[in-house]
Amino acid sequence: MGDLAWSVGKVRITRVVENEVPLPLSALIPEATPEALAVHRAWLAPHFLGADGATILSVHGLVVESAGRRILVDTCAGKHAVRGYEALIAGGRPFLAELERAGFPPASIDVVVCTHMHFDHVGWNTHESGGKLVPSFPRARYLFARTEWEHWSEEARGGYAPTIDDAVRPIVAAGLADLVACDHAVTPEVRLVPSPGHTPGHVCVAIESEGARALITGDATHHPVQWAEADWKMDADTDSAQAAATRKRLRAEAADNPVLVIGTHYAEPCAGHVVTNGAGFAFRAVR
Repeated sequence: MGDLAWSVGKVRITRVVENEVPLPLSALIPEATPEALAVHRAWLAPHFLGADGATILSVHGLVVESAGRRILVDTCAGKHAVRGYEALIAGGRPFLAELERAGFPPASIDVVVCTHMHFDHVGWNTHESGGKLVPSFPRARYLFARTEWEHWSEEARGGYAPTIDDAVRPIVAAGLADLVACDHAVTPEVRLVPSPGHTPGHVCVAIESEGARALITGDATHHPVQWAEADWKMDADTDSAQAAATRKRLRAEAADNPVLVIGTHYAEPCAGHVVTNGAGFAFRAVR
């Protein structure tokens, strides 16, 4: 595992990895059976599909440098206990130290954007210090979509967002949270894009600078195959039909256009372009 970086006009985007976990793709997306994947293998391999049908689920944050600000998109899983995902959390690198090694000390982060409130996207919002949970990025404003916060703050604990009390409420209590619209502009070059379905207030992050464009997916897609198979769902979706409609809308905007798509859970090389492929679609990786 390692850092990757991309330039989008004047904007710089750097990937910092917490963990990379091999798993059968069908364990992530049940409809991705070997038979169903066969038609896509030529473009999925070797980066996104192994000979054995396995893939790599990457858990990483993305630091976006724009207009003099450092924006961290998603904060991985952290060290909070999440039943059923012990291996994912135990195997991770020390993310705050990894950020510092990459040149981004936690105190240098100006903005934290959580694409949604599932546990593997908010985990390092806080960390334990002196026996209590404290904000990991003390100088940052944490941006949460208001729709997302209103949904999960009223939901029963558990499921895929069990760390609200540990990783989100302390930020709100500390006065560091800004509840924003799903189309909020973070800088003149960086804005949130409403992309509901996986969760009610899920957002992607769009970057546009000097005519160049990029899109950070969040969990609008978990794997590149979902650009071709937009109706393929996964168990964590709050509304699978809406998630599919969102993917189709994003696909229509990106396909055969110079939009660099950066996957929040994609394996290396992590980025590429959505392209038409015969009567369907594919994802062409770029390094």
